[in-house]
Amino acid sequence: MMGAKEHMRVILCGAGGRMGARIINAIKETKRIELAAGVERPGHPMLEKGLGPHAGFPELKVPAVSDLSEVIDEADVVIDFSSPEASMTNLHMAVKRGKPLVVGTTGLDTIQRKGFEAAGGKIAVCLSPNMSVGVNLLFSLVSQVANILGKEYDPEIVEIHHRMKKDAPSGTAVQLARILAEARGWDLEKTGVYGRKGITGPRHTEELGIHAVRTGDVVGEHTVIFGGPGERIELVHRAHSRDTFAYGALKAAFFVFKAEPGLYDMQDVLGLRGK
Repeated sequence: MMGAKEHMRVILCGAGGRMGARIINAIKETKRIELAAGVERPGHPMLEKGLGPHAGFPELKVPAVSDLSEVIDEADVVIDFSSPEASMTNLHMAVKRGKPLVVGTTGLDTIQRKGFEAAGGKIAVCLSPNMSVGVNLLFSLVSQVANILGKEYDPEIVEIHHRMKKDAPSGTAVQLARILAEARGWDLEKTGVYGRKGITGPRHTEELGIHAVRTGDVVGEHTVIFGGPGERIELVHRAHSRDTFAYGALKAAFFVFKAEPGLYDMQDVLGLRGK
């Protein structure tokens, strides 16, 4: 527990990415939080230029390293927006050193997610595919709408992201699909349909379409569609800037800083659990 301590030092893994730059900026604008170090893969330009200059803040004198173990003792909390493989390595180090962890990495498989669940028995972990306040409200609303509407309303998910995004569908779309499947009592492995092509036949009543679009520099857009008899309901979230994710990550960092060991997500951070 934090007790009377109010100042928090964080280490940012994946500091050289798009989200890394926005989190660095958010930290600079936030009181009671300090960036202790950045971590990036070996060979990344940040390691040579320095964390501050690479992120566009030449005045920021913060070390950038390729191995979390070199700097982790300087941190109160580790924030990770790297890759699935790197996140697992960072998870093991955080558990070993007893450091709370915030993870926004997407593309995690089932085995990797189970690793985070196990870690929750030893440290506080906030694992969320999307740190946005609005998206997490969308998660809550989708569950409510799915429970209210009958099976004659067909759910579909469409997500749009920038052309450089590596994983598809997005982690947010996958979480939306999990929420919808749970609300309907479906097995997502059996009911999920990822795009359609050819003569697919009529849509099955227990079918959940998930569609990924990659174009331009779109930060992120998610639409959940419920098509029913004579009407269509759409719930839409559009991110205009990565800053919404960055400030959400800092909220999560303050949360795990104070929390007991356990696996949490942004529903816990924002007090939306059960609402």
